[in-house]
Amino acid sequence: MKILIGLSGGVDSAVAAYLLKKQGYEVIGTTMSIWDGSLPAMKTKDNDSCLGPENENIETAHKIADFLKIPLYITDCREEYKKVVLENFRNEYKEGHTPNPCIRCNAYIKFGILPATVRKTGLNFDKFATGHYANIGFDSSTNMYQLHKAADLNKDQTYFLYRLTQKTLSETIFPLGVYTKEQVRNIAKKIGLPAAEKPDSQDFYCGDYNDILQFPANPGNIVDKNGRVLGKHNGIWNYTIGKRKGLGLLGGTKDPLYVINISAKQNIVTIGTKKDLYSSSLTAEKISWCSIPPPKKTIEVTAKIRRQHKAEKVFIIPQEDSSVKVEFAQPQMSVTAGQSIVFYKGDTVLGGGVIH
Repeated sequence: MKILIGLSGGVDSAVAAYLLKKQGYEVIGTTMSIWDGSLPAMKTKDNDSCLGPENENIETAHKIADFLKIPLYITDCREEYKKVVLENFRNEYKEGHTPNPCIRCNAYIKFGILPATVRKTGLNFDKFATGHYANIGFDSSTNMYQLHKAADLNKDQTYFLYRLTQKTLSETIFPLGVYTKEQVRNIAKKIGLPAAEKPDSQDFYCGDYNDILQFPANPGNIVDKNGRVLGKHNGIWNYTIGKRKGLGLLGGTKDPLYVINISAKQNIVTIGTKKDLYSSSLTAEKISWCSIPPPKKTIEVTAKIRRQHKAEKVFIIPQEDSSVKVEFAQPQMSVTAGQSIVFYKGDTVLGGGVIH
């Protein structure tokens, strides 16, 4: 069986490629190029961002491929990434939302454009693999593939993968799903992989988000819940729900204040106390049911409203327009429009959607 693997230049994808080759598969590497050279290249420590100058990562990917004795192809995804990920990133911030570009990149670029572009070159392969920490199973009762959490729950990346389709799941392998990060590092060191000591990617972008957004200043008011003006802002995109520092308020306040609402229409940022950050429900749209048929009635599951969030009990109420209303068993803090809510049943990812 011939497997195409996405090699990022990091330790995870390198070990995944090694494991596949060790299992007897014919392995081909591909590294996607997404960096827009017109953006300021503010190098992060250890070059640990996903979007940044790529020369170092591509060079490491070549070293990994040479070490493993597998071919490597560099795949140009810059235009598609710009249209699908960066333009959406800008549009969401303009609306006062806080998007998660990694989820969109996975669904449309990493598991979509990347393997599709390689196929267009005439290179055939049977499966596509990455170094993500996740697992895939098959439910014979529904005849559907299922996305499952990784063995290493601290590194589990299923929150970012809920938009993968049934077709994609059927064509994908996650070699690291049964390993812990410590085991992966140890394998890399034991065999002397070039990326063995390379740090994990921590950030989406190597510089300031305003370098990507490039919006002209659009001053507006910062108000409290009663509409009283407490300060000024230069653009709503500089704020996110739960933000506390750098609010630039006029005079001191008794209690710590947080951003509790952002209105693009009114160009207003509303602030309140910590208790104002709690919500008992939300509406999610652009729903993707990756592992089950869309439910037709209310179901009780657990859900995460951000990657590091502890999964909490919720009730999903399907709506006629294909969106869902989600009611929390316990009120949750900092529910943020543009972020994703992901639904779980045990270790199975049922699906998710974008918080409205």
